[in-house]
Amino acid sequence: MRFVTQSQARQLLHNKFVVVLGGSVHRSIYKDLVVLLQKDRYLTPSQLKSKGELSFERDCLVEGGQRGPMTNGTEYREVRQYRSDHHLLRFYFLTRVYSPYMESILEDFRCGLKPDVVIVNSCLWDITRYGRKCLPEYRENLHKFFGQMKATVCHDCLILWLLSMPVGKKIKGGFLVPEIHHLGPTLRYDVIEANFYGGRLASAYGLDVLDLHFQFRFSLRHRMPDGIHWDAVAHRRITSLLLQHIAQAWGVQLYSSTPPSGQVFQSMELRRRDFTHHSPTPVWLRPRPLLNSAFQSQSLVHYRESHVSPAWFQRPVPPHSDYSPSPAPGMWMCQHVGVRASFSQLRFDVNTSQGFYGTFPPEHRPADRRVTRRRSGRVHPYHPHLFQVTPRHHAYGW
Repeated sequence: MRFVTQSQARQLLHNKFVVVLGGSVHRSIYKDLVVLLQKDRYLTPSQLKSKGELSFERDCLVEGGQRGPMTNGTEYREVRQYRSDHHLLRFYFLTRVYSPYMESILEDFRCGLKPDVVIVNSCLWDITRYGRKCLPEYRENLHKFFGQMKATVCHDCLILWLLSMPVGKKIKGGFLVPEIHHLGPTLRYDVIEANFYGGRLASAYGLDVLDLHFQFRFSLRHRMPDGIHWDAVAHRRITSLLLQHIAQAWGVQLYSSTPPSGQVFQSMELRRRDFTHHSPTPVWLRPRPLLNSAFQSQSLVHYRESHVSPAWFQRPVPPHSDYSPSPAPGMWMCQHVGVRASFSQLRFDVNTSQGFYGTFPPEHRPADRRVTRRRSGRVHPYHPHLFQVTPRHHAYGW
């Protein structure tokens, strides 16, 4: 795993405005970004658990938190901001992906500074706190949010939709209130379903998707005992994944570096070293012939160039003179007829497909992802004054 250092993070986010939208896990993502921009160290356990504090590592609480009601309900709000001479980070706590509160946040973007990067996710609250019809409403709210967000931010803004991380079998703490305690045993399956729909829909709207559920499926030892939150080492890996994705989208090369001394992320990549004594090349009992499929004939599959590395794969040798594909005497074998599909049948046309994307309007289908995003041309420091917060909806009492 490649870790991003302080100097790399500061150079990558130089004169950039980054917005993080989400729940408590994303608040820790925001805090880890704030810490990484100042020093090469991890978050402490107390910093991971705290919420709504007036100041954290030279940032400020703009709205909510200790300035308002400290509850575990859907009415909780928290807006934080970290500002230096050349960096600006802002965090909004969300309990629903689209609501009147989200509309006020989008109004902040319309009237104020446009963000360069938006890191967003909202899942656990949406599928547990809003009644029996929460899943259909969550799908409809995703459509509204993606459409409004695309129309509000600049065209060169990088919108990164994160998929929710794996949750435990038993959920502890204050997230599952007694009214929804019965949802605990099946919550991890609901998260997988919500991730699937949210990820496919975000891709259809042209947003970038980062699957944290896949990245941490074998790293459950870094999950906290409550079954939802994660430790500081996991959050540093999340930060590294985010910054590497941003660098790739902007065409910036990040060089690999070693993690801080004494801190190692225990993942499958490290455990693979135990199997390096095995030979990576398979030993064939009898030489196999070269494959001759329809995909190879149309140059759709290139073993050496595309799918596998030359160091880990050897092209099968041609058959010898003693090779015979016929079965042994007395053994039955069905007669196979080679059928070559035409190249037109191998293509997948999004406009005519009846699959997942066939249900979307043409303007919401996947865009051409070959276009590389470039860094914006902002070179001046940000205004030293705090931004003006838009008055919130009267239903929230702000």
